[in-house]
Amino acid sequence: MRYVEASSVLQQQRVVSIDALRGLNMFCILGLDGAMWALAEMTHDKGAALSAVGGFLGEQFTHVYWRGLRFYDFIFPMFIFVTGVSMVLSLPRAVARDGKAKVHWRVLRRSLILYVLGVVAYGGMSGHWADVRLLGVLQRIALCYLFTALMFLNFNLRGMVAAVVGLLVGYWAVMTFVPIPGIGAGSFAPDANVANWIDLHYLPGRLWDVTRDPEGILSTLPAIATCMLGVFAGLLLRDARLTAHQKTLWLVAAGGILLAGGYLWALQFPIIKAIWTSSFVLVTAGYSALLLAAMHQIVDVWGWQRWAMIFVWIGANAITLYFLNDIVSFTAFASRFVGGDFATFLDRTVATGTGGFVMQTLGLAFAVMLAGFLYRRKIFLRV
Repeated sequence: MRYVEASSVLQQQRVVSIDALRGLNMFCILGLDGAMWALAEMTHDKGAALSAVGGFLGEQFTHVYWRGLRFYDFIFPMFIFVTGVSMVLSLPRAVARDGKAKVHWRVLRRSLILYVLGVVAYGGMSGHWADVRLLGVLQRIALCYLFTALMFLNFNLRGMVAAVVGLLVGYWAVMTFVPIPGIGAGSFAPDANVANWIDLHYLPGRLWDVTRDPEGILSTLPAIATCMLGVFAGLLLRDARLTAHQKTLWLVAAGGILLAGGYLWALQFPIIKAIWTSSFVLVTAGYSALLLAAMHQIVDVWGWQRWAMIFVWIGANAITLYFLNDIVSFTAFASRFVGGDFATFLDRTVATGTGGFVMQTLGLAFAVMLAGFLYRRKIFLRV
C-alpha cells in the first residue's frame, strides 16, 4: 500500500504548530535578520556585555562563509523540512477528495508556478539570458516539493526510507570519490568540489556566487532528502497509535539521533550549507525535529496558542509574503516613513544603527499586519 493511501484515514484537523513553525521561520527572513544586524551595530563599543550579546545575535543572523553552522544557515533547511511535514497533512486529504491523478497534476502545476516565481524574484527576464538565475531559493523549494510529493504519493514507507538513504549516501559517494579535472577526488573546498564544478560548467544563467551557486544542480539532491525527513516527522505526528505526548518524545528522540549522526558524519563530510552536505542535512533536520517537538508540545498539546498567532498568520501565507518581500521589500516600504534624515537623526542621537533597527522593525510590523489582514479575511494565496 502506498503510504498516502494509509494516511488518508488519519485525523484531518489542522495542526496549528506547523503553521506557527513555518511562520516563525519566515518571520526571521522578513525583517528579524536585519533588526539583529542593526542591533549588533547599535551595541558595538557599548560595554563588554552589550557588545558581546549584540555581536553574537548579529553573527547568528549571518551565514558561515563555508564550513560550520549558525542559526541563519538553519532557516532555509527548516523551511524545506516543514514543507515535507505539511505534505503529510495536505496530500492525503486531496487524494481522498479528488483522486490521485488530479493530485499528481496539482503537484506538477504548483511546482512549476513556484519555480517561475523564483525566476521572477531574481529578476526574471529583465536582463540578458546570461543574467537569468535558473536555480534559487523558491526554485529549490519547488524541486524539493515536486520530487518529495511524487515519492510520497507513490512509494510505501520502506521505499521512502530507501530513497533518503540513497540520496544522502549517493551524494556523499559522488562528492568523496568522483575526481574533478586538475584537483582530484575528496575535496570539499570552495570551487574545488564536484558540486561547484558541475554548476560552473553545466548550470546556465547567473550563478549566485559568480563561480558557484548555493542552490545548484547536484546539491538539490540532498535538499530533497531534507524534505523527505520532514515527511517522516509528519507521519509521526499523524500516527493515531501514539498519544500527543508520545509524539513529542519521539520527535525529540529522532532529533537527537539525527544530530548525533550528522555531527559524526561531519568528521569526514563537513557541515557545509553552500553545497548542502549530507551531514548538513542530518544536523539541520535534527534541530528542525527538536523545534517541531517543542512547538507541538507548547501549541498543540498544552494549547498555548495566543502567543504564536502572528507566526500562524505568516505561516498561512508564507510563500506569498516571501515573494512580496523579494519584489517590493517591506523594509524599503518602511523607509518611506522612518528613513532618510529621520534615520540619520536616530543614529546621531541614540546610537549608530538605531535608524536601521527602527526601519527593519517597522517593515517587519508591516509584514505581520498584512499577514494578519489576509488571515482574518481568510485569504490564502496558494499556488
